[in-house]
Amino acid sequence: MSKIFLLGANKSIDRAKQVVEVNQVIQMEGYSYDRYVVYEIRKNDWGIAYKLINLRTKEFYTADIIRPLKEKFGIGYYYDSENSQFMDSFEVAILLQEAQAQKKQQEEEAEQERIRIEEVKKTGRKRFTEIFPEDAQAVIVAHLRQNESDSYTDYYSYSTQRTVIIGFSKHKRDIFSEMRKHASNFEETAHLAEFNEDYEHREKYSMGDGYYLGVSKYSGWIIEKEPVYKRENTIEEFAYTAGSEDNIHINKPNTTPPSTPTSTVTDKGTDKNSYTVVEYSAKAVAVFGETKAIKDELKAMGGRFNSRLTFNGKKLAGWIFPKSQEQRLAYYFGLD
Repeated sequence: MSKIFLLGANKSIDRAKQVVEVNQVIQMEGYSYDRYVVYEIRKNDWGIAYKLINLRTKEFYTADIIRPLKEKFGIGYYYDSENSQFMDSFEVAILLQEAQAQKKQQEEEAEQERIRIEEVKKTGRKRFTEIFPEDAQAVIVAHLRQNESDSYTDYYSYSTQRTVIIGFSKHKRDIFSEMRKHASNFEETAHLAEFNEDYEHREKYSMGDGYYLGVSKYSGWIIEKEPVYKRENTIEEFAYTAGSEDNIHINKPNTTPPSTPTSTVTDKGTDKNSYTVVEYSAKAVAVFGETKAIKDELKAMGGRFNSRLTFNGKKLAGWIFPKSQEQRLAYYFGLD
């Protein structure tokens, strides 16, 4: 039972045969190239287990196969059979104490973090339950993604930095107009509220990301629907997110623009230019007018041009901004 056959190395190894001694230094090849010291050797029914300490990180490891360096093949633990290295017993004892103290500290920190997370979830469960409609079939969420890709190694991936709950749905169908409707609930996704076909992604295939609304798959904010299959499971899924009140933005925006502009400024730049700045919704501000001459400045302020905005009941081209830019726009256009 203790014998195994390494197919790649074409070699049989008896794990019951001891190959190194306590206090002997070995090394990892083909991965980290770290060095380890054997501080204990244990025997069991399956062979020998070598208890190791990483000399660099002072972390514990266990190895059941250690091969001679002269027979190196692939990733694994190796010992130098021709020039064996040993550490002083006292040095190993000190190293063991340091490794144990480090492990204890890490366990205590992990326990503290577990307790903190559970406290956040406890608050989140209560908060999410209170806002979770009984007839909800899906949760509409915004995810902030960070690009983790490495084009040099042909590796493409992302991590989710934040999740925000922006609405609920009474059905599980993926409808982009519904996602856009809720995008204005959150300032950071307000730019996704206006129609743009390039923001609509349909990836319902193997290894795809499903239906989502956003500029990029790998970075920035995206909006998607997460179906509710079992109410208690969904509450638990969003407990940590809802633990922070700032991660809940479910107020319905006022999508009807005012019949008269909030502010108007004329003669900015040249006599023929007239710009209108309006509160477009509860979360967005729009600028209309002859803006071609100042388009670079508007873009630098976070504006996004859209040819299908609605103003005074008509389709009109203009620039849409998050509400956070309202004061900056007022200063730029000289509004009182």
